[in-house]
Amino acid sequence: MSTLAAHPTKQNVSVENVNDHKGDHFNNRIPTHQQVMYGFGDFGNGFMFDLGQAYLTKFWIDVVGIGAGTVAAIFSLTKIWDAFMDPIAGSIIDGRRGGPRGKFRPVMMISAVLLGIMTVVTFYMPSGLTMSQKVIYAFGAYMIWGLIYSFTNDPYGSLASVMSRNPQDRSLMATARQVGSVGAQFICGVAFVPLMLTLSGGKANDHGYMITSAIFALIGIAMFAVCYLGTKENVQVHRDSNAKVLDFKAYAKVVFTNGPLGAIVLMTLFTISAMNTNNAMMIFYAQYNLHNVGLTPILNFFNMGCAIIGVFMIPTLVKHFGQRKVLITSFAIGVIANLINFILPDNVITFTIFVSIGYTALAIPNGITWNMVSNAIDYGEWNTGMRREAITYAAFNFSRKLAQSLAAIISAGVLAATGYVAGHADASALQGIRSVMTLYPAVALFFAGLIIFFLYRLTDERFAEVAVDLDNGRWKNGVIGESNALNK
Repeated sequence: MSTLAAHPTKQNVSVENVNDHKGDHFNNRIPTHQQVMYGFGDFGNGFMFDLGQAYLTKFWIDVVGIGAGTVAAIFSLTKIWDAFMDPIAGSIIDGRRGGPRGKFRPVMMISAVLLGIMTVVTFYMPSGLTMSQKVIYAFGAYMIWGLIYSFTNDPYGSLASVMSRNPQDRSLMATARQVGSVGAQFICGVAFVPLMLTLSGGKANDHGYMITSAIFALIGIAMFAVCYLGTKENVQVHRDSNAKVLDFKAYAKVVFTNGPLGAIVLMTLFTISAMNTNNAMMIFYAQYNLHNVGLTPILNFFNMGCAIIGVFMIPTLVKHFGQRKVLITSFAIGVIANLINFILPDNVITFTIFVSIGYTALAIPNGITWNMVSNAIDYGEWNTGMRREAITYAAFNFSRKLAQSLAAIISAGVLAATGYVAGHADASALQGIRSVMTLYPAVALFFAGLIIFFLYRLTDERFAEVAVDLDNGRWKNGVIGESNALNK
């Protein structure tokens, strides 16, 4: 594969560079504190995103009184709408010119503040509304929340690709991000219910949910501020000065010609839906199958605590075995652990052991995914001759939104189908909760493993070749700036 000695500068291409690292981003390293500070973004994200995934279903059904089937419809429809908004958000962000604070960080920070406000709004229900009005309010609030989330998460995810191109840096940033995500899930899982019950006077009510969500949202915003202040966009990249804000032809070419991205998208449909059903059903499983809702924070303590330990192992595992082997092995372990939990009778000890193993086996691939997405962004530039970080990340986020919709349909849908009503679960509902909590993740991780085994072909060695070409201003068919595949 041929390379050039220097980056070309053409009239229709601008070169963005915010530090002195020029021409060798594959080998240059960034300061450790930037790698760590990047993880604080997903730490903050977890206090708003994961909070809703874990407890909003419970709030709407048991506190507000909306039927489980209606809640499933709200989640699924809003997530599908969000998924189609992601490409628009990505295109707008890609069309934005970088300023003194970078291209992605300012958008991320402003949107994070708005996301915190909307998180509280979703956990609030005005008094005196009819049931139809409650449904409309919930639907509208969550739709707005999802739109703002796209403008928060798309620039945050894109940021990693312009912080460093070095594989070790990206691996550490992916680890920091997943540690932040699981860490936030850990805190939410352990602290939310006790704090909410304390603020509710011992019995869950709308006041307790709203105040607790406000506290968590403020923490989330503060963590995004740490990420904003502690990171920089270090990689010199080529920008098309004539890029269109809404170019769906280019979007289609970016997405459908990027094989690694396609594999990641398909894998994510299964991994994220498995994680979200696990998070959403934990409180139901503890209350009804284990007969004690107070077990929720204890289960989450072990479940997510083990996942955090597993995530810290990602750089070592990937270094010794490579991404692909670690992914496939983790999926296999997750399948076995979840199937064992499905087969065994309900028991606190055995459930805690195997749900912790299964969740750890899911958290490790989800951590590696962030590194894979950054690599797919670079592959897309090498494959087309034009860089589209936010649009590429939006395509990935599209799959996450569809996965969240799928998880909502499965979680709330099974509750509705098995006759669950607020405060009561008969034998059919108990089996439904059990199946969603254990059997569905096993099936989902099995298919995720097949996708990686058969479809993901961007090996570490292949990416090194791609990165060297990009560092020297070349894409697969020529010089970046002289030609590209998106305008053909």
